[in-house]
Amino acid sequence: MSSDAKRQLRQDKRQLRRRLSPQQQQQASQKLLQQLRRLPEYRRAKRIAGYIANDGEISLSELFRHAKLKNKSSYLPVIKATGKMQFYRYYPGQFLRSNHFGIGEPSHRRGPQNISDLDIIFLPLVAFDRSGRRLGMGGGFYDRTLQTHLRNQARPLLIGLAHSLQETGAVPTDSWDIPLDLIITDQQILRCKR
Repeated sequence: MSSDAKRQLRQDKRQLRRRLSPQQQQQASQKLLQQLRRLPEYRRAKRIAGYIANDGEISLSELFRHAKLKNKSSYLPVIKATGKMQFYRYYPGQFLRSNHFGIGEPSHRRGPQNISDLDIIFLPLVAFDRSGRRLGMGGGFYDRTLQTHLRNQARPLLIGLAHSLQETGAVPTDSWDIPLDLIITDQQILRCKR
C-alpha cells in the first residue's frame, strides 16, 4: 500500500473515532474495562503500561482506576529526544505535563520502569486488523522502543486497544512494524495469529 493510501486510512479512522460523542467515549471505556476484567493475563498482571487518550482514542481512565483498586502498578510513556519512550509510574489523578504533542506525561519522575519488567503494554492505535497489525499515528515511537525487546523471552504482552469501528480488512505494514499479541475493543477480545 502506498504512503498516500496509508495516510488516507489513518485520516479516515481518526475521523471516525473523533466523531464519537463524550457519552459514547465513556461507554466504550467502561465496556473496554469489562472486556479486560475477563482477560486472565490482565487479572494476573502486576505492572501495566498504558497511555493518556488523545484524538478520540479509547480512554484508559476506567482501567487505571480499576488497576489501582487491584493493587496493580500503572505506567505511562514519556517520549525522549531519541524518539524512543520510557515508562514512568502513574497514579490516577496525578498532575501530568503536556509533551510537544499535547499528550500528558508524568511530571514527577523516579527512574523509568524496565520494559522487560512490565507484564502488559496497552498500545493506542488508529486502525487494526485481525492478524495483529496496527496502524499508529505515524511517529513510530512504540516500534522503535519495543524493537530491542522482541527477542527477549520476558517481553511484555502487547495489547492494542481501540474502538471496534477502527477495524479494517488489512493494515499495511513495514518490516519494522511490531505485531500485537491481542487487540481488545469495546466489543471483543481478539487473540492475534501471526
